[in-house]
Amino acid sequence: MSKITSYFSKLEIGLWLFAVAMITGSALLFGGGSLLTIIASVIGVTSIIINAKGNPLGQLLMLFFIVFYGYISWRFSYYGEMMTYMGMTGPMAVFSLISRLRNPFREGKAEVRVNTLKPQEIFFLCFLTAAVTVLFFFILRYFNTANLIPSTLSVTTSFAAVYLTFRRSAYFSLVYAMNDTVLMILWGLASFTDSSYISVVICFLMFLITDIYGFISWKKMKRRQAQQELYPS
Repeated sequence: MSKITSYFSKLEIGLWLFAVAMITGSALLFGGGSLLTIIASVIGVTSIIINAKGNPLGQLLMLFFIVFYGYISWRFSYYGEMMTYMGMTGPMAVFSLISRLRNPFREGKAEVRVNTLKPQEIFFLCFLTAAVTVLFFFILRYFNTANLIPSTLSVTTSFAAVYLTFRRSAYFSLVYAMNDTVLMILWGLASFTDSSYISVVICFLMFLITDIYGFISWKKMKRRQAQQELYPS
């Protein structure tokens, strides 16, 4: 416990406890597949908090969340979510984990080196994201995916987020926050059919809050790393 409290700030611990309490409370309140939702959500929010520290362990936990979330999406016929997470986010999480392990800020330090994308790569990302969006729109429409437009937007934001995660950009958390917003809408629509999915909406609200914190944390980490490179101790 002493190692945990020394590694994480009081704000991070408080944020994690608040998120877990909200996730657990909403799942118990609205019922349904509450146990599965709790497990997936707690793993997910824990992954985000650890990712905010730049620790590669966060990406490893993300792989477990992807499996659970893919199954939840399949149950409600959100095939776009299932295909995106199982077929795209999952493999990219593996590559991101490898990338972070190979690019520590300093030897033996469990903190990834924050990367800065060049303008031409940003343009390439925008082009690639647009192409993936168009492709998945027709794929999801073919499979009669529920709530087609928000499902397609989820693919768009998910793809951009996993790309930025792989490239170790501080903006990956900000794009994931956009994805969280889309998913709150997506599962909010699902909750009209089954109220138990309100707990999933609460889950992504907690993800939104922690992803915003993650973005702020990575921006601070980037400035600190740049300063330490200029003035090594």
